[in-house]
Amino acid sequence: MTRVLVVWCPDWPVTAVGVDASAAGAVVVQGRVAACTAAARAEGVRRGQRLRDAQRRCPELVVRERDVDAEGRLFEPVAAVIAELTPRVEVVRPGLCALPARGPARFYGGEEALRVLVQDTVVEAGHDCGSGIADGLYAAELAARAGEGGLVVPEGGAAAFLAPYPLSVLDRPELADLLRRLGVKTLGDFAALPSGHVAGRFGTDGALAHRMARGEEPRPLAPVRAAADLSVRASFDPPAEQAERVVFGAKRLAAELHEGLAAGGLACVRLEAAVGFADGHVLRRLWRHDGLSALAVAERVRWQLSAWQPQGDQAEHVWGGVTWLELAPDQIVPDEGRQDALWGRTAVTDRIARAADRIQALLGHQGITRPVLVGGRGPGEQVVRVPVGDLAPSDPPEGPWPGRVTGPAPAVVPVAPSPAELLDASGGAVVVSARCEVSAPPATITVRGRAAAITGWTGPWPADEHWWDPGRSRRRARFQVATEDGAAYLLAVEGGRWHVEAVYD
Repeated sequence: MTRVLVVWCPDWPVTAVGVDASAAGAVVVQGRVAACTAAARAEGVRRGQRLRDAQRRCPELVVRERDVDAEGRLFEPVAAVIAELTPRVEVVRPGLCALPARGPARFYGGEEALRVLVQDTVVEAGHDCGSGIADGLYAAELAARAGEGGLVVPEGGAAAFLAPYPLSVLDRPELADLLRRLGVKTLGDFAALPSGHVAGRFGTDGALAHRMARGEEPRPLAPVRAAADLSVRASFDPPAEQAERVVFGAKRLAAELHEGLAAGGLACVRLEAAVGFADGHVLRRLWRHDGLSALAVAERVRWQLSAWQPQGDQAEHVWGGVTWLELAPDQIVPDEGRQDALWGRTAVTDRIARAADRIQALLGHQGITRPVLVGGRGPGEQVVRVPVGDLAPSDPPEGPWPGRVTGPAPAVVPVAPSPAELLDASGGAVVVSARCEVSAPPATITVRGRAAAITGWTGPWPADEHWWDPGRSRRRARFQVATEDGAAYLLAVEGGRWHVEAVYD
């Protein structure tokens, strides 16, 4: 088992946007708390909470939008100071990096001495951190988070160290919830289950989590050596003095690298990016790969360039432009494959991804987007457009959303709601009072000049949104109606005016 040292900077998304660690602060993504400081957690703020609930618990909460690019760019100096002590620093994600511990531990006088040295170095650079050493990356990460600054888990003791932890540390909410209902409460309980039964009951993801709970590597270590050099390289003549030119080249190189790996039935789990400068020095960084797209690889190169480009009087001394860029697979494993896309084989999916990258390079970051499910009350609010390559919520917030429209989902959601007129049996307009009382049962509906008799209806579902902000407050109520011609509509009334929000098939 590989001995791994992990350096963990707590609450890095909050640190990256400039919120003081001593203040109650949080970063949000689409109205949900993505990370928060210790002071905010002490007030009851938790990751995944709705912003409104977090502000109710902590009225003085400092709120910022999450900036993933800043997280990667600002973490590069942390990785750089660690790399001055020992090479082969791997950035697992912004805020967390890892390195093999055996060699450096022998050089610096033992694992505890190495752990303390690395931790002190990062703290002296101005960042709070924890450091831990254990068998494997997962146990080392939890060791870095343990105690006051981390600890060293004895060799062979990863399983015993992990056993008392709750299932929530697996970061798989659905699996953890199912296991708890089955009577499995800790990682030790989970690790005691037969691996074959776990794989048969919970599939590949469950088997992966089971290996982690047992203190083993997340995936079986099966590195293979390629028969040929699969690294890709680009030269810049004259030297590139603008980062955008290098980033565009990184996207092209990443696409070539993926093609070469796929042709050999291989997959890359760790990637090395090397940048050569006009003054002759070379800077290298290892990145955890595990399925990164070409755009994601290019973003990591951008983070490196943003951190490496000096400022002030030394800029001309060590910058001088980039003369070459190389991407090399540092750890290769056999490709276990992935499920085919709905429209065809994985090769087609790869071509679509590369085409999307090229279009995005031409039209800009917002030039091509993909729909992502998010929380919301109305059907038009439950889908947002996210630029290709950007992070999206892995768990759509399911509520509670008072006034949310339940299933079945409508077939058509117009971009601009169509005006409608809802009348009762006497021909008067149907209105909804402030207490959500309907003036009379609706009898007819008129949409785009076409009237139809209503055969069934249900509602209203009131929604009082942003009541705490006079500039954004909004009150409305929704109805579902079915007409004699077989049509069905989702209607909303706001300010006494009705409109069609969606149409059912």
